[in-house]
Amino acid sequence: MASKPLVAITGASSGIGEATARAFSAAGHPLLLLARRLDRLEALGLPDALCRKVDVRDREGIKAAVVEAEAAFGPADLMFCNAGIARLADIGRQDPLEWDEMIDVNAKGVMNAVHAVMAGMMERRRGTLVMMSSIAGRKVYPDHTVYCGTKFFVHAVSESLREYLSAYDVRVIVVSPGIIETEVLDAVTDATTLASYKANKARIGGGIPASHVADLILNAYDLPQNALVQEICLTPTRQTY
Repeated sequence: MASKPLVAITGASSGIGEATARAFSAAGHPLLLLARRLDRLEALGLPDALCRKVDVRDREGIKAAVVEAEAAFGPADLMFCNAGIARLADIGRQDPLEWDEMIDVNAKGVMNAVHAVMAGMMERRRGTLVMMSSIAGRKVYPDHTVYCGTKFFVHAVSESLREYLSAYDVRVIVVSPGIIETEVLDAVTDATTLASYKANKARIGGGIPASHVADLILNAYDLPQNALVQEICLTPTRQTY
């Protein structure tokens, strides 16, 4: 077994997930890396990393990957429920199939990842859930209607889980980034919305590196188990809204 506890990350193939994988690997943790793009996971070349092609909509697939990783590296001490998708668009013109995708990935997918590790953490009376929300889970924005809804969901569920799991000494951390340099815009199919987002991003001088978020997650995790950073809300300095 590894000397440090196992860390599991969904959506680990790019952006904040990839940066967090790199940060925890550098700190000596074995990893369970989950994403739909297995080639991207394997290309990271991180030591003691079990890479599996899993869609977070596949509840049993996540559970099976966790069981496999725990057999190799010991119990999962952190689950970063990071996988998500942003189909931003004018709600009056948006294809409802994009609503379904965001709800299934950003809401149900988060719960599927939680389900795969929660019972074990409760039994061991130790563990940390890191829940990926967004500043869009704290306030609403134009053309973010369903996306905001999924992120408000993450906040609500996290607050409930935090209260419930506190009796088992399990921590729940919400991560609420603003504009970060990731591939999030790749999912936007509405040309008008995309142009508006890019213009606003340029107006504030661009996003900040995903590594900044990863470093904060690692720092929060490294606190003693009886100390909890309830939420990390990080934005570019000029993003004041």
